[in-house]
Amino acid sequence: MNKVKILWADDEIELLKPQIMFLEQKGYEVATVANGHDAIEQCNAETPDVVFLDESMPGLSGLETLTQIKEVHGSLPIVMITKNEAENIMEEAIGSQITDYLIKPVNPNQILLTLKKIIDNSRLVSEKTASSYQQQFNKIFGAISMGPNYEEWEDIFKKITYWELELDNAKTKEMQEIISMQKNEANNEWSKYVVKNYKNWLQNAGEGPVMSHQLFENKLIPMMESDVPNFLLVIDNLRWDQWKVIQSVFNEAFKTVKEDSYCSILPTSTQYSRNAIFAGLTPYEISKKYPDKWLNDDQEGGKNMNEEFFLNEQLRRLGYDIKTSYTKVTNHYNAKQMSDNIHNMLQNQLNVIVYNFVDMLSHARTEMEVLKELASDERAYRSITKSWFEHSPLWEGLKRLSEMQEINIVVTTDHGTTRVQNPVKVVGDKNTSTNLRYKLGKNLKFSEKDVLSTRNPKEIGLPSSNVSSSYIFAKRDLFFVYPNNYNYYVNYFRNTFQHGGISLEEMIIPVVKLRNK
Repeated sequence: MNKVKILWADDEIELLKPQIMFLEQKGYEVATVANGHDAIEQCNAETPDVVFLDESMPGLSGLETLTQIKEVHGSLPIVMITKNEAENIMEEAIGSQITDYLIKPVNPNQILLTLKKIIDNSRLVSEKTASSYQQQFNKIFGAISMGPNYEEWEDIFKKITYWELELDNAKTKEMQEIISMQKNEANNEWSKYVVKNYKNWLQNAGEGPVMSHQLFENKLIPMMESDVPNFLLVIDNLRWDQWKVIQSVFNEAFKTVKEDSYCSILPTSTQYSRNAIFAGLTPYEISKKYPDKWLNDDQEGGKNMNEEFFLNEQLRRLGYDIKTSYTKVTNHYNAKQMSDNIHNMLQNQLNVIVYNFVDMLSHARTEMEVLKELASDERAYRSITKSWFEHSPLWEGLKRLSEMQEINIVVTTDHGTTRVQNPVKVVGDKNTSTNLRYKLGKNLKFSEKDVLSTRNPKEIGLPSSNVSSSYIFAKRDLFFVYPNNYNYYVNYFRNTFQHGGISLEEMIIPVVKLRNK
């Protein structure tokens, strides 16, 4: 590894030989100059890694030298060394973006500590994070291999996500590859677990996790408050990791009261899961109870046009006679309109806001080359989500509300999404549904090992177009491709974010209660 290069500017540089020898013995390379002009010239000739700059040099002062160096080398770390602790001098130095400052006389250990903070900080953080994850690696694998129940799977997934985000921040590529491998293995075992238990979850209420159609009664209603306005924010297609990155934005104005999760039904797609949330019924039950409100995959028309109706019906059924509002945001104009008028919602006990940005981002990323570049991997996808939220009309409106009066916010979603990697062939007729992660159709041909399949949709709470309809759901990171133009579609869809199938990211999703500070 190349030596760290230090430039030390001090008009009494001869008196600093003990400190310089100490740094050289520690492996640092130190160049010295006796005035500000030489310091600027040296920086321009060969930029050092860090500059130690005496504040009280004759001629060009330390502050003047600092300003001129920063004009050319804005990100160069500079440590101001001064005999003078005068407040105005330190304020000016700090305002000029010094990295640190030391008061004379400085001892070698002070200098070494400063260098560690400046030069080695990111490396030390990376090493510490990698070491901590290595200690947890075997524990997580052990938990996966022990046949966990649903609550244990939630814990495993949240731990993997935690370390994924920590290793993102530490920028340790090797460890990021290892956590990705561990998540893939977890998804492999999760898929087996879902295949084994899913039918029982749907047929025997209470024996499995809280699912989409049970969410309102079991988790959302208990999170509501009777003494303040409640806002239910449903951000379509929000994964657990995306929630964790926007949580840091929420923390500016809100505190997390309860952080929980629930399990999306299959298919993990808006038409099925969000209708189930608002109706409090499985898709099969919706299609029987409200046949004019349900459209199957092969029918024309909007599939989520009746959510407000379903919401009011469910509240009535649960015995809640409260003043509510329902707002769906599908474009920027909707968003600005909602944000500008959000204060009017304070008169309602429950305000439901469905916000579609993340889902649109997922689909746009598949179709637009520029977004494929911007959201090239999981880390970038999370970064775009955070950037959107902190600059969105939604966040603008919520911050404004938080300053007006006390409110209660519940943030949740209908399903997550997963980055698909591996294609599997499927054959179906022209009426087969188009989703890459699940298929509904007649006479489907597929490999049983790659899917959860059912030829009796009713047994897992789903309607069918006709008596011979079957559903199949892709496991892990698989995606369905027809044999025709196979290679073209594989290359087009690989590494895109899709939903509808079986993965931890699609199924274990957030439901979180917040109050303003």
